[in-house]
Amino acid sequence: MSHRPDPYQDFTGTVGRTFRESTPAWPERRRARAGAPNIVVVLIDDMGYSDIGPFGAEIPTPALDRLAATGVKLANYHTMPLCSPARAALLTGLNPHRVGYSFVANADPGFPGYGMEVSGDIPTLAELLHDAGYATYAVGKWHLTRDSASSAADDRANWPLQKGFDQYYGVLEGLTSLFHPHQLVRDNSPLDIDEFPEGYYYTDDLTDQAIAMVKSLRAHDAEKPFFLYLAHNAVHGPLQAKPADLARHRGRYDQGWDELRAERFARQLAAGHFPPGTRLPERNHEAGHDVEPWDGLDESQQKLYARYMEVYAAMVDNVDQNLGRLTDTLAALGELDNTIVVFTSDNGGTGEGGPEGTRSYFSRFVHHPRLPADWNPDVAREIELIGGPQSLVHYPRGWGMASNTPFRFYKGQTYAGGVRVPFLLSWPAGLPRTESDDGLRTQYQYVTDLLPTLLELAGLPRPSERAGRPVQELDGIAFTEVLRDPAAESTHREQYCEMTGNRSYYREGWKLVTLHRPGTPYEDGEWALYDLRTDPTEIDDLSAQHPEIVKELAEAWEAAAWRNGVFPLADGSGALALRHPEDAKLRRPLTLLPGTPELERYRSSRLISFRSFDIRVELAAHRAGDAGVLVSHGDQGGGYSLYVEDGRLRFAYNEYGLLFEADGGPLPLGWSTVTVSATAVEDLKWEFRLLVDGTETGRLDPVHQLIGMAPFQGISIGIDRKSPVSWPVFERHGTFRYTGDLHSVTYLPGAPAPYDPETVAQALREAAAAFE
Repeated sequence: MSHRPDPYQDFTGTVGRTFRESTPAWPERRRARAGAPNIVVVLIDDMGYSDIGPFGAEIPTPALDRLAATGVKLANYHTMPLCSPARAALLTGLNPHRVGYSFVANADPGFPGYGMEVSGDIPTLAELLHDAGYATYAVGKWHLTRDSASSAADDRANWPLQKGFDQYYGVLEGLTSLFHPHQLVRDNSPLDIDEFPEGYYYTDDLTDQAIAMVKSLRAHDAEKPFFLYLAHNAVHGPLQAKPADLARHRGRYDQGWDELRAERFARQLAAGHFPPGTRLPERNHEAGHDVEPWDGLDESQQKLYARYMEVYAAMVDNVDQNLGRLTDTLAALGELDNTIVVFTSDNGGTGEGGPEGTRSYFSRFVHHPRLPADWNPDVAREIELIGGPQSLVHYPRGWGMASNTPFRFYKGQTYAGGVRVPFLLSWPAGLPRTESDDGLRTQYQYVTDLLPTLLELAGLPRPSERAGRPVQELDGIAFTEVLRDPAAESTHREQYCEMTGNRSYYREGWKLVTLHRPGTPYEDGEWALYDLRTDPTEIDDLSAQHPEIVKELAEAWEAAAWRNGVFPLADGSGALALRHPEDAKLRRPLTLLPGTPELERYRSSRLISFRSFDIRVELAAHRAGDAGVLVSHGDQGGGYSLYVEDGRLRFAYNEYGLLFEADGGPLPLGWSTVTVSATAVEDLKWEFRLLVDGTETGRLDPVHQLIGMAPFQGISIGIDRKSPVSWPVFERHGTFRYTGDLHSVTYLPGAPAPYDPETVAQALREAAAAFE
């Protein structure tokens, strides 16, 4: 039945036949309350508990020191041990499994806990503040959009603007190059960028964008409060730093991670972070997490490993500099005192660099059960290149252990090293500190508590309904009283946690936790029990002395897991490699015409990963002197490029930082078809052949396939954008746009290789079904 409302139905003025006979009235505009505070949440990526000055670091962080001096320091704040789940919890106030983020937004196994979409009945902090009259800005890492939904063809339902933000600038995915971001997005549009200006650095750019948004708002409205969610990709790998920042930290870490850890712990004890008698655990020694003593390394290892940490420290330094630029801007506007500034990390420091660290980030990052014996998780690089655009590095896990001082383990684990991170909150106008208050709080609080706390500080209730439908209940509990009163009790008494099978349950000082070995059964014997009131560093396992508490908390974990959508747990089935059946269409042949913007990373990877493939390039009227890139896919972390130089066809293959080249001979003039034919062979390798009009003119011996997150930069035709596949070609020609007449580039994906994880997972599933 059609609906036609009276156009004057809700009008509060009067209407006659003419303006003279009528009385005007205007609808009330939505405005925030007078004096409402601005809110700035600065979220760092993979930063450990001890990595900033207020939490024990030697790294100069004056901007953070100033925040700590005027604000509150939560020394017992907990988060999720992985990025997407932590971000979902922070922005919604709900446990992440309920929201659909059991894992990073790079999986789609087909279960509710892995939906990777924020439902319409779960309002984000941005939506709630926007409803209350705030301007809302998101800058930096998002990682709440599944990789398969990150392309320009997606409906964008889970992109920042559809989740309450007025403006967005950053990277949708979980990591990027700080010198050459692989795919920047502004608002709802991926940006088509050929190259970045000299001296570009992503962390600086994000801060520039955030400051510009705030300045623009104030130029147009002097009173409207704003919410700025500034989510840096730093200090996530690959580690890259500006030369000037790096120079300030030369030699700072020559003493090694053991001495650094002890020094940081001493400062934490002196600051009162932990009760007297708290002990520093011995180095992580468990298989796959173990750290060598620094004194047991040879001189060349110490020199290399120290350089890695210098890069990391320079990144932390740069984040602090940029925070200082932002707070200086707020001070210049006269608004710093009435701005709530939060600084924290999504999870703890990481051990993903392995025992030695790496100069080949994407090679080290690969997780495949059939990696060949000759797989190299590192490449040779001159030490002066480490931290620059030609090296994608990560530090050894000994530094990750030091970052997480004084805790055990790393990002990904539910031990404290993965979930306890620095947390600062400053609001001079609304939370002034008394002389007797040193700002330190040791009460347990959780990441889901931040949303209700910020709403309460801003004087805003969370509605029970929004847009005509009930909203889901919160899991977080505001800790406003803890901020105001050092003696207040924790508002968060118990909390489950789960990540890739690692589990924990906290209840009023007791913590039950597992360190799960992937693929092994989930057994009660995995549980360890700690009394965090006397043993916050989780050294003394009391499970044998208190079996009744183990049983009680294990049952509580099980009930919470069912209530929050944690099941099914990860096992050896490879199910995390499965994708939505509709993703199969991304394997179809694809023709790209000149002028096509760069393809998104995930969409590009579907054309080549774990399979044979052909790339057919149609050249129209190739002329003498024509030169440039015909097709490129990837960057300094791994990729391939087909180009014409000095009249010859050439192919560059970047194997995670190791460059191979093939000569395809002279390219004939006129119309021709050039084909790159990749054959998937044993040991996760490709054989490449170059063909001109069907005749082989060059080949490359077997090279390791690019898998996992490589190639990280998407497919471009007629140019090699941003981070180049071949640095020597880049030095000679820059982006090397093709000068001839390129008609089209067609990708022809072949059948998957037997070791394709999706194929293996599906085969296991089908085999299991046959026995049911």
